Amino acid sequence: MTKSGFYEIAKQAVLSPEEAPVMVKKKANNAIRIGIPKETSFQETRVGLTPQAANLLISNGHEVIVEAGAGREAKFYDDDYKNCGAKITYSKEEVYKTDIIMKVSFPSMEEIAMIEEGKTIISALHLPMLQDAQIRLLMKKKVTSICFEYLKDESDIYPVIQAMSEIAGSTSILVAAEYLSNINHGKGVMLGGISGIPPSEVLILGAGTVGQFATRAALGLGAEVKVFDNSLYKLRRLQNDLGQRIYTSIMHPNILLKCLKSADVVIGAIRAIEGRTSMIVSEEMVMEMKAGSVIVDVSIDQGGCFETSEVTNHTHPIFEKHGVIHYCVPNIASRVARTASYALSNIFAPILLDIGEYGGIKNYLWDRDGVRRGVYIYKGNLTNKHISERFNIAYKEIDLLIAAHI
Repeated sequence: MTKSGFYEIAKQAVLSPEEAPVMVKKKANNAIRIGIPKETSFQETRVGLTPQAANLLISNGHEVIVEAGAGREAKFYDDDYKNCGAKITYSKEEVYKTDIIMKVSFPSMEEIAMIEEGKTIISALHLPMLQDAQIRLLMKKKVTSICFEYLKDESDIYPVIQAMSEIAGSTSILVAAEYLSNINHGKGVMLGGISGIPPSEVLILGAGTVGQFATRAALGLGAEVKVFDNSLYKLRRLQNDLGQRIYTSIMHPNILLKCLKSADVVIGAIRAIEGRTSMIVSEEMVMEMKAGSVIVDVSIDQGGCFETSEVTNHTHPIFEKHGVIHYCVPNIASRVARTASYALSNIFAPILLDIGEYGGIKNYLWDRDGVRRGVYIYKGNLTNKHISERFNIAYKEIDLLIAAHI
């Protein structure tokens, strides 16, 4: 079974009424069983696959088993999955007995215990919160574990990080606009202003993907935008991608402080390649900011780039310090769970189809270097150097393991 007619199948899934049962093809010889569990992590509202993605996989002869309520927080209901041909189960154990478990957050110890030996799990890794016991239990189960963060595509970019960064960048500006308004006890400023009133000032720290999409959103609302980054290449690329000239600067402390004093909104969009994010804005600099201004620290999942940042959540998203409102929620993408779930499905549905076509995960990883980069445990063998050094566990090169037909 091949994925011929990929676009035609997707088109049919969109056009067919929800009430109509889907036409399901007979299972192929290389069919795989894919499990979609309900997320148990705090405020994780995304789901691994949307009903449309499940329909695509089922139409190509695979089986999708969804735990009841798995997509509810993203407004994908059990009937949506059922109408697309997926099996709904109330047994979490049944989901974790499938060939490939597709979830968003890293599995808990209880969830790992339910995974059968030799199966595959695809999820985020959440390296800062990773525990030694979790890694050792996955190794004991001889599973193959693939994480979102390290996956690369044909363009040599990290597609999941790219997609979630685009969402976080755009959403950060909408969040800032909310907390500038009176209804959220802000100072009553409209982001962007109107005719005859000067636009609000938005300062963005970082010219990567988050910074770029935050810049686009802020400019679209009419704000005056200033972007700081220590990479001239990124600043130049941002200017070229926008097609217009905006204020950009290297992070000179004196120039940065001057811009902080006049800013209405500051977006922290600095990302470290590994380890903790650099502390760009000190507490003394925050004290110089205008009362009622808003900080959105998108970098908080790596420690934050403001000295005054403290982790918050979607239930209690803000706190005020030195008269400045701080929004420091690590998982901004869960604020728009439906959009984020579509983004994840667009990445992983084709990967799951290809795994089936290759006849299993081993053959697929042999041919696809980009996905192989995301593997941190292969059939019980640790293959990630950073995890190895952190927990003092011996690791092996995945290329050698696959070549040796392990």
